[in-house]
Amino acid sequence: MNTAELLVKCLENEGVKYIFGLPGEENLDVLEALRHSSIQFVTTRHEQGAAFMADVYGRLTGQAGVCLSTLGPGATNLMTGVADANLDGAPLVAITGQVGTDRMHIESHQYLDLVAMFSPVTKWNAQIVRPSITPEIVRKAFKIAQNEKPGAVHIDLPENIAAMPVEGYPLKPQPAEKTYASFQSILKAAELISQADNPLILVGNGAIRAHAAPALTHFAEKLNIPVSNTFMGKGVIPYQHSLALWTVGLQQRDYISCGFDHADLIIAIGYDLIEYSPKSWNPDGRLPIIHIAATHAEIDSSYIPVVEVVGDISDSLYEILKRADRQDKAPPYALQLRQEIVADYCQFAQDDSFPVKPQKIIYDLRQVMGPDDIVISDVGAHKMWIARHYHCDRPNTCLISNGFAAMGIAVPGAVAAKLVHPNRHVVAVTGDGGFMMNFQELETALRMKTNFTTIIFNDGGYGLIEWKQHRYFGEPAYVHFGNPDFVKLADSMGLKGYRIEATADFIPTLKTALEQPVPTIIDVAVDYSENLRFNQRLGELNCEI
Repeated sequence: MNTAELLVKCLENEGVKYIFGLPGEENLDVLEALRHSSIQFVTTRHEQGAAFMADVYGRLTGQAGVCLSTLGPGATNLMTGVADANLDGAPLVAITGQVGTDRMHIESHQYLDLVAMFSPVTKWNAQIVRPSITPEIVRKAFKIAQNEKPGAVHIDLPENIAAMPVEGYPLKPQPAEKTYASFQSILKAAELISQADNPLILVGNGAIRAHAAPALTHFAEKLNIPVSNTFMGKGVIPYQHSLALWTVGLQQRDYISCGFDHADLIIAIGYDLIEYSPKSWNPDGRLPIIHIAATHAEIDSSYIPVVEVVGDISDSLYEILKRADRQDKAPPYALQLRQEIVADYCQFAQDDSFPVKPQKIIYDLRQVMGPDDIVISDVGAHKMWIARHYHCDRPNTCLISNGFAAMGIAVPGAVAAKLVHPNRHVVAVTGDGGFMMNFQELETALRMKTNFTTIIFNDGGYGLIEWKQHRYFGEPAYVHFGNPDFVKLADSMGLKGYRIEATADFIPTLKTALEQPVPTIIDVAVDYSENLRFNQRLGELNCEI
């Protein structure tokens, strides 16, 4: 066999089911090897879409998603999705074709030093310079990509190396063993929690990656501690739970900010600073913090833990619970705060104004989607409203990119989500700006029979930037654009398109769209004047209840 065939055998050995990517001259040998393998190659319409698919696949499964491109412009197109996976903690393996090693020492057509280029956006990367090292590189790539904290790795394969004959065999994956927190850290955390009057749990995506939701919910219930989650921690505790204070992470004060103001101890569980800067909730560093995670805390002047409980999260929570005592302590302030948060959420339930308020779209979306159904948010003004108003019963049912926060992720991400969970409803929520960045992947969705619904918040501009411009400068600049007729666009692609003409039509239209045998688009005119009203209302927030 040649190196490309050995590479593919190694990928099969790692359990790879799909590779997302584009064919190119420098990856022809890999494509030919894939043609005779058990791996399904998903031909995408843009390399960025391929990387986003691998990104979301990795986030949903915990197994590295794989994307493939050729050299030069194909590789540069791949980088945005690779960077997104790396900063969002999603395991991903990117494979690029490359010129032959005999052409790298001179100026050569489409040649870039891809190892150097991908280095800042990956955990590790390497070029296969000898056929015999292929099994070691592949095994190392998957191990690094999937180990905590997960992220992206990159393998570069020169075309002459890919064609060379080789003898070898894949290396057997070894499952990572659990690590456990020290007894001293468990005791210290239990002591601090027992003494605190108003502790607050802040939970991030690390708890979801560790499958710690059951342990965390049990921990919160037994110790009467309210829970707030980051954008990427949604669903770690059911949103209707009496201790759930929903999502924190907006770049301005919100109701949950009052919870932090009244807290005398923050229990950060699976929290990553990249999800929401501690300078936003602990600017002067006054709050004592317990850090419970699989890895040690990052350095930040506003995040200096009193104790770090480093090890398996579920085990740590159960061990602390055995030693903490809060039976006589209840969180009355947090329970009152929850009532305020829920009342704010429910006030839009009957709103029938048109264009539709973003809060109403998301409220109605929640009424239609089941507890296991999946919403994937793009990046834009709608993302802020989804973060604040779309609440989850279970982990990984609302995916928001909040590490790299790349526009264009929703549509390709929904393709991957539907491949992972074909029997669940999947909805991609996007603005008109983000939609136009990767809408071509709807053809991929149609071809792959991954039928999901895309909801477009249509305001004819980059709404999030306009929101910030109004906040800081009083008026917008350079953010408006025109759009195609999204219903006609859907029809031209063999999809089904719908346009909302009245707010009351949204729920029945969504239900109809979700049952179609092809991907669907719903065009919704959104009233983003709510953004400015939100700024004004929350700017007057008084934390005394």
